[in-house]
Amino acid sequence: MEDVARSLVDFVRDHQVWAAPVVLLLAFGESIAFISLLIPAWGILVAIGAMMGPGQINFWPVWLAGAVGAALGDWVSYWIGFTFKDQVASIWPLSRHPNLLPRGIAFVEKWGVPSIYIGRFFGPLRATVPLAAGIFEMPSLRFQFANWTSALIWSAVLLFFGDLTSQFIQWLWRAT
Repeated sequence: MEDVARSLVDFVRDHQVWAAPVVLLLAFGESIAFISLLIPAWGILVAIGAMMGPGQINFWPVWLAGAVGAALGDWVSYWIGFTFKDQVASIWPLSRHPNLLPRGIAFVEKWGVPSIYIGRFFGPLRATVPLAAGIFEMPSLRFQFANWTSALIWSAVLLFFGDLTSQFIQWLWRAT
């Protein structure tokens, strides 16, 4: 998996015009139920954010692409939960991780709409909170507002984290 991540980051560095589409697909995969358990794309997104400091990649299109991908992934996950309800737990790979969905359901039940914001930033919850919101039939407008705003925040945080990490490493390198 590390080789794939490195290849993707190298591809984006060499073909900057593809940065936004690659980020959109990675954010979608990171946010959609089932796939997010298999593809830990957040590290690649942070690495792409690290390329912004040197001016290689424009922040705005990549930020928006990340947000759109993440929001669409959660929207699909919400729809799956809303449509298939309790049958979701039997779908692979959730069927191999029987504790994830009940944890997501308990989390949404306890926190409601804020769970969408909180869950966006925590790996296993990211995969299950939108499903749980759909299963609970959280009102669509509430879910979508939290979904899109949290996606904008999440995308910016990952990209800025990469950028700040890159700047810190450069500063350390110059200091030694």
